[in-house]
Amino acid sequence: MRDILPAERARWRQVEERAHHCAARHGFEEIETPIIESAMLIERGVGESSDAGGKELYRLQPMTEASVPLVLRPEATAGVVRAYHEGHLGAGGVPVRLYSLGSMFRHDRPQAGRYRQFHQFNVEVLGEGSGAIDADLIELGWEWLAAVGLEGVGLELNSIGDESCRPAYLDLLRAYYRPLQDRLHPDCRRRLEESPLRLLDCKEAGCVALKARAPRITDHLCADCARSLAEVRELLQGAGVPHRVNPYLVRGLDYYTRTVFEFQRDNDEGAQSALGGGGRYDGLSAALGFADTPGSGFAMGLERIIANLPGELGGEPRPPLDLLVLIEEGVVSSAGAEVARRARQRVAAAADASPRSLKAKMRSASRAGVRWVALIAAGDVEGRRLRLRDMVSGEQRELDWDQLPEALG
Repeated sequence: MRDILPAERARWRQVEERAHHCAARHGFEEIETPIIESAMLIERGVGESSDAGGKELYRLQPMTEASVPLVLRPEATAGVVRAYHEGHLGAGGVPVRLYSLGSMFRHDRPQAGRYRQFHQFNVEVLGEGSGAIDADLIELGWEWLAAVGLEGVGLELNSIGDESCRPAYLDLLRAYYRPLQDRLHPDCRRRLEESPLRLLDCKEAGCVALKARAPRITDHLCADCARSLAEVRELLQGAGVPHRVNPYLVRGLDYYTRTVFEFQRDNDEGAQSALGGGGRYDGLSAALGFADTPGSGFAMGLERIIANLPGELGGEPRPPLDLLVLIEEGVVSSAGAEVARRARQRVAAAADASPRSLKAKMRSASRAGVRWVALIAAGDVEGRRLRLRDMVSGEQRELDWDQLPEALG
């Protein structure tokens, strides 16, 4: 885990503001769900066989034997689906568009640029099962990445079928991999019978080599899944979103069906770095014990996005203060506080009432990058006078305290 210090937070805020803006333009409403959820909800949602529902899950120590088992959320979708049903958000009969920005938690050794506490821009649409929704989600993600200034982004797209065509494909995968078990990573050997689709997601070199000859899901889609994938592709082409179909692309959670996608960027070594992704999860609501409801969404990791941004996003972050009131030793602190209060009618301001000399305080103000300083000497308080110095031009003038807001524009 890590701290996000003030100098970094300015960039984070700009990335988040662009997420709010892009989501609002596509008709999404913001939702906030707890970072603690029922263990049963998460295990049903992401699947106990997945890393997020198994070895990476942070479980909370129960207070009593009767306590409901709780976990820190490893992803947002299961909680958003719960909130959708418990909050009766679908009562209007139209697709509900929701987004959130928040912290997620996963144990185990994090990859480069990832942390055990990490942050995601999460977007969900519930109540609509068409490929048009999937394409709209992808277009939103594409617009946001462009809005934050990220270049060199690619989009990979696939369909992993549904309950009509996927079971037969999974049998083909098992038949292909069983004779190769001794060459698989131990995690893949464990998943072979239970979750063979996950073998296609393995990044171990040996498993990647074996994947190249594995059966392709796109050769085994039913008519409905094939039509849905074609619709998504047609709409993306119309929106000017370039993409390529990767028949081996899958997602790491168990609830996906049909459309899956991933945004990627080439890193400095030429290897592709995943920025985030998502897909359709039409069976998740039923798996969680709610009414069967189609859904689709994506999640983007803010840490990975920000680490890939070139230069400064939108220029240098502005200093936290525009004006600093500097009072000479012997001046009552209430004088500095009153002047700062008046300045705050127009700008961000604070007072430095420390016992240091005015010269030392001026040096600190210069290092902090403030635009103005208001100097109050011992003889200025009775006449309610101050000297306002422009730290850029060096110009200085004498004012009454009441004139300060107007002088700051």
